[in-house]
Amino acid sequence: MKQYLLPLLFFILTNTLVLAQSYWLGADLSYANEMEDCGANYKASDGSIQDIYTLFAQQGCQLVRLRLWHTPSWQDTLNNNQRYSDFEDVKRSIMRSREAGMQSLLDFHLSDFWADPSRQWIPEAWLPVAGNLPLLQDSLYQYIYRTLTQLHSNNLLPEMIQIGNETNREILQTIEANAANNPINWPRNAALFNTAIQAVRDFEEANNQSIKIILHIAGPSEVQHFVQLFNEHGVTDFDIIGISYYWQWHQPTTIEQLGTILANLVEMYPEYEPMIVETGYHWTSTGQDAANNILYQAAPGYEDISPSTQLQWLTDMTQTALNNGAIGIIYWEPAWVSTSCHTPWGYGSHYENATFFDFNHQTLHPGGVDWFSQNYTSTKQEDQQITAPTYHHSDSSLTIQLPDDWPKGKYQLQISNELGSILFYQEKEHFSTLQNEWKIYLPQLTTGIYFLHIYKQDEMEWVGKLMRP
Repeated sequence: MKQYLLPLLFFILTNTLVLAQSYWLGADLSYANEMEDCGANYKASDGSIQDIYTLFAQQGCQLVRLRLWHTPSWQDTLNNNQRYSDFEDVKRSIMRSREAGMQSLLDFHLSDFWADPSRQWIPEAWLPVAGNLPLLQDSLYQYIYRTLTQLHSNNLLPEMIQIGNETNREILQTIEANAANNPINWPRNAALFNTAIQAVRDFEEANNQSIKIILHIAGPSEVQHFVQLFNEHGVTDFDIIGISYYWQWHQPTTIEQLGTILANLVEMYPEYEPMIVETGYHWTSTGQDAANNILYQAAPGYEDISPSTQLQWLTDMTQTALNNGAIGIIYWEPAWVSTSCHTPWGYGSHYENATFFDFNHQTLHPGGVDWFSQNYTSTKQEDQQITAPTYHHSDSSLTIQLPDDWPKGKYQLQISNELGSILFYQEKEHFSTLQNEWKIYLPQLTTGIYFLHIYKQDEMEWVGKLMRP
């Protein structure tokens, strides 16, 4: 008897080609696991207890930023000896983000402790090679490559990677060198950044992945200077200029001046896209615990501190940033509520007055959480209705006909499973109607649902659905 193979069924999810998402609104939720372990119960506006990741996704959050410390052993004396923002905690967080339908930005602090403009302390594990640049570069390269490999093996690869955190000073310094506050040794600094970047690029090539690389500078007024220095010293292979902007620390830069700075960056460095990767504004001047709150100064025009003022400041800043070329804004730690746990500096939270929750851990409306759902416009091109591709298939191959009205240039095609793991990747140049047929031989697919993406980097994306019965 003749045997027939089950056909591969192909269903269209959308019949239009749309531009890639024009901007991101996100939240840094690095503290969320710890706060829940410390007893926090996050509540929606109706008082019902909600999973924090699901709650934010439902409000419109699209991207979750997560810090990663190398070996945060200092936490072993805090809060039941539980470590957070280490590799295992990050895995847990990315899984939660993915299950809630959001993407992830992984922030390598390249330290065991907080990295910022005041300190860039080398991980203790690397102290023996701190004075040997080639060996230090090797440790850095292996660490980043290994981390990405382990995440990828768990179907948890982040879409964006940040190399260092608020790197306004030289990275990977000993405590003594950091305290000396000497000028940046740019040959060393550039070599380390390029090593980290190379690790990401090598991983991408070896695994057919695409990751956005971010360099991060604190303070809008500092950014142009540092991007220039990075470029002058050969650090050029990155995608996004990450910026911290808090009125508390970056005054007198107003929202309007932020817009001017962003517009100048876009004009001077069109190869990079700016993103506000940290920001925040407080909703009350009071606190719930004895831990000193780090945000308390009001910006001009926003002195009437309240949840609605927090929302207004965020909305005005976001629209100004988007008007001037920013591709996204991420609010820092909107879930760092007060609990019985403590930090190295005090019991409770240093930020409960700047979260999106009241002191009973319930969302404030109107308040910061409504920031995600405001009606923003962007300088990026709006979605367009363009002809969908056509196709025909057999059990082992799929032929796609790219429409004549699709823009010419290089396209990428990938097939991924429901967990986001990429199973197939290919590129094609689309120049004319004579070169618009794309035939691929399908990988072995087990029973399940798969997604077909055809996209032109940073411009547009078409999504289809594959089902293997």
